[in-house]
Amino acid sequence: MYPLADRTICLDQPQDDRTHRQITPLSNTYGSFEPYPTLSLRILNLSIRTFDYNNCMKPVQFLSNSTAVEQIIKGLTLTKSLKVSSILMGEPFTGKKSLVESIFPHAAYIDASHPEALTRALSQQEDLVIYHFESITDLSRYDFTNRHIVAIADTIKISPSIEEKFAFIYHMPALRERPEDCALLLSYFSKQIKEELMTDTHYEIDAARLDLSENIKSFKASIYRELVTADIDREGLEALIYTYLYTRIEGNNAYREQLGLLERPMIKAGLDRYRSQLKLSSVLGVNRNTLRKKIHEHHLD
Repeated sequence: MYPLADRTICLDQPQDDRTHRQITPLSNTYGSFEPYPTLSLRILNLSIRTFDYNNCMKPVQFLSNSTAVEQIIKGLTLTKSLKVSSILMGEPFTGKKSLVESIFPHAAYIDASHPEALTRALSQQEDLVIYHFESITDLSRYDFTNRHIVAIADTIKISPSIEEKFAFIYHMPALRERPEDCALLLSYFSKQIKEELMTDTHYEIDAARLDLSENIKSFKASIYRELVTADIDREGLEALIYTYLYTRIEGNNAYREQLGLLERPMIKAGLDRYRSQLKLSSVLGVNRNTLRKKIHEHHLD
């Protein structure tokens, strides 16, 4: 989970049939449940104070446009009063821990990377959330029977020992698999970051340029970069380049080595804007052969 300023996260649909199979047996095993009320999932403002095993948590704000959020909340909520074990798995920074905190605000939270503390917590707590579960190397040493356990793991690999230990297994998809949530978070984060930067500059961010490699962590960081650079003037840009170059001008060929810092973004921006090498060569005042050579040199072809 990425610790955003207001603990905002986004979730989406399970990715395989396994998740559906493992959620479905709930009513078969423990009796028939009344249909769970439909949740309003566009924005869930959960003013809940959650507690770690030793530390207090901040209130959680939960944003999503996904129906999978309702499915996960429904499944975990229906097992709240049952002594069963569930696990929520997925890539890092997808909001798994925040989701669990919003549903189980009064459970004890323990870090599985501290085996002695985990053993002690299991002997003292019947309602326990275990995060960093992927750090456990020997699952057989822990007894989850007659307890309500929710585990959170930064992994997508389901081992036989996990299948044996947990009655319910949920999968949190990566942010790159949830375009509707990307749009929602882009709007939310853009407004939030503009307030932090104290700017009202109107700038349309191209979502295709945003970094989803580390889910919410890289996504929000790339929105920051987009908005910071959109509001920068020539003087500020020169200051940034100066800071970058100050410790990098060295050796005996620094001019040619660093020239690409100007050339590459200028050519890339021109190609994106004009969609024509002929037009761009005219705008830049260079012949087409020179431009073509530079495009190849900077790996833009």
